[in-house]
Amino acid sequence: MDGTKPAMESNAEETQDEGQESKGCFECCIKCLGGVPYASLVATILCFSGVALFCGCGHVALTGTLTMLENHFSRVTTDHATLTMVIQIFQYIIYGIASFFFVYAIILLAEGFYTTSAIKKELQSDFKTTVCGRCITAFFMFLTYILALAFLAIFGFTAIPVFLFFNMWNTCAAMRSPDANITSPDSICVDVRQYGVIPWNATPGKACGATLGDICNTSEFYLSYHLYIVALAGAGATVIALIHYLMILAANWAYLKSAVSTHEYQDIKTKDDQDLEAEARSKEGQNSSSYS
Repeated sequence: MDGTKPAMESNAEETQDEGQESKGCFECCIKCLGGVPYASLVATILCFSGVALFCGCGHVALTGTLTMLENHFSRVTTDHATLTMVIQIFQYIIYGIASFFFVYAIILLAEGFYTTSAIKKELQSDFKTTVCGRCITAFFMFLTYILALAFLAIFGFTAIPVFLFFNMWNTCAAMRSPDANITSPDSICVDVRQYGVIPWNATPGKACGATLGDICNTSEFYLSYHLYIVALAGAGATVIALIHYLMILAANWAYLKSAVSTHEYQDIKTKDDQDLEAEARSKEGQNSSSYS
C-alpha cells in the first residue's frame, strides 16, 4: 500500500500539469484570436475575390470581344487597329490593377493587425501611439477613398459592354421568339459603329437577320457576355471592399485619437494627484514642525 501511494500522487501531479498546459494553450489561442482584425480580414477576402473576378474575366472578355469584331464586324485589320491597341492597353492596365491591389490589400490587412494591437495596448496603458502611426492611418484612409472613387468609375465603365451585349442578346431573343411577328428578319440589325467601337468606314460594320442570329450563337459572344457580367460583379465587390476598408480605417483613426486623448488626460490627472499629494505632505511636515 505504501508503494502505490507515491505512484498515485505522481499521476495526480502529471494530470494537473497537463490540465495547466492545456489551459495555457487555450488562453494563448484566445489571446491570438482576439488580436485578429476580423473586419479587415473580411474586407481583404472580398477585395481579393472582386479584383480576381474583375481582372480575370475582364481580360478574357476583352480578347473574345476583339475576336468577335474581327470575324463579324470589321474584317479589315486597319479599320480596328485603334481598337486593338486600346484593348491591349486595357489588358496591361488589368495586370497593373491585379498586382497593385494584391499588395495594397495585404498592406491594409497588416495595418489592421498593427492598429488592433496598438489600440488594445493603448487602452491598457502599456503602449503609446505615435503621431507618425496616426498619420499613416490617415494617409491610407485618404488613398483608399481615392481608390474607391476610381474603382467606382471602373464599375460604371464596365457596365457599358454589358449594356451593349445585353442589347444584342435581347435582339436575338426577339428574333427567335415564337410570339414575335417578324415578316422581314433581315430588317433587324445591330450596328456596332453607332456605339463608336469601330469607325464608320469599317465593313461590314453591322449584322442583320440570320447573320446576327449566328453571331449570338457563337461561343465568343456567349462567353464574353457572361464574363462581362461577372467582371461587373467583381468590380462591384471591389468597391464594397474599399468602402469597408474606408470605414475600418476611419474607425481605427478615431479610436487611436480617442485613446491618445484618454491617455493624455490620465497623465495630467496622475500628475495633478501627485502634486496634491506632495503639497499635502509638505503641509503635514510644516504642521508637525510647528507643534514640536
